[in-house]
Amino acid sequence: MLGLKCVLVGLGLGLVLGVVGAGAAGSPASAPQTVSKVQHVTLIGDSVADAIIGDQTALSTASMGVHLDTELAPCRRVDEASCPYQGVRPPNVVELAGSMGSKLGPNVIVAVGYNDFADQYAQNIENALAALKAAGVTHVWWLTLRAVHQPYVPMNAEIFAAAQNHPELTVIDWNRYSRSHPDWFQPDGLHLLAPGAEAMATLIHKALVAGGVAPGPVEITTSALPVAHRLEHYQAALAASGGVGPFEWSLLERAPPGIHLLASGMIDGTVRARPGHYVFDVRVTDAGGDTQTRDLTLRITR
Repeated sequence: MLGLKCVLVGLGLGLVLGVVGAGAAGSPASAPQTVSKVQHVTLIGDSVADAIIGDQTALSTASMGVHLDTELAPCRRVDEASCPYQGVRPPNVVELAGSMGSKLGPNVIVAVGYNDFADQYAQNIENALAALKAAGVTHVWWLTLRAVHQPYVPMNAEIFAAAQNHPELTVIDWNRYSRSHPDWFQPDGLHLLAPGAEAMATLIHKALVAGGVAPGPVEITTSALPVAHRLEHYQAALAASGGVGPFEWSLLERAPPGIHLLASGMIDGTVRARPGHYVFDVRVTDAGGDTQTRDLTLRITR
C-alpha cells in the first residue's frame, strides 16, 4: 500500500456539521459548511474566578467555541455592597446586570459568593436571577463554592435549591469537582493556582457544551471515501463536526499521482496512480488546538 501525505487547511468561517457528501468519480462535489453562530457568554466572578484571565490556557479553554466576556473583580458580592479592594468597591452582580443590560448577552456564568453573607445568600440569588432576567439573560450557570469553610455548605445547598425553582439556572458543581485536588489551590484552599484555573475553565467549558452553547470536541465525520477510477476525474470532501473553526487537515504520507488536496476541504484531481488501496491517515485540528485522527482508505480501480 502507498500512503498519502499533504496538508489541507479548511478555510470555512464556521463549523462543519455532519458528513459532507463525497461525489463519485467524474462527478462534481462540493464541501459546504454550515456556519454555526458563536454564542455570547459573560462570566461574572470574584477573586477566585479571576485567576482564569491570568492563565492563557485557562482563558482559551473557557472561551473555546464562544464569544466570552469576563467581568471578574476581587471582593464582588451578589446583592450586598461589595467589599472594598484597593479602595474600590466593584459592582455586585445585581448592579452589574442593571448597568450592562443586554450587553451581558443571553448566557451568563456566575462564580460569586465567597464574600457574601450566608444568611442572605438565598435571597441574593433570587435578586440576581431577577436582575439577569430583566437584562435579557435566558440561561444562567452558577458555580458552587469550594466548601473549605462551614458557611459555604448551606450556601451551596441554596444554589441547588434555586435551580429547582428556576429552569433557566444550571448548577456547575465546582465544590465536588475540586474536592480531591488540594494541589489546585493556594494555601487558603480557595484561590487558584494555574492548574486550578485551568480545571475551573475546563469544567465551565464542559457545562457550556452540555448546555448546547459551546461546540463539543472536533470529530471527523467522513468514514469512507468513494472508489476512484484510474485516468478519470475524482472529487470527494472531508468533513468534521464540533470543534472551533477554521479547521486544519493533515493527510500523512505522499499523495498518489494526480490527486490534489484543496484548501476548501476537497480531494480533487485526475487519478494517474496504479490500481490499489491507498491509506489516508487523516488528522483534523480545530482553531482551539483540539485534534482527532482517522484512517481512510482510497480504492483505485481500472
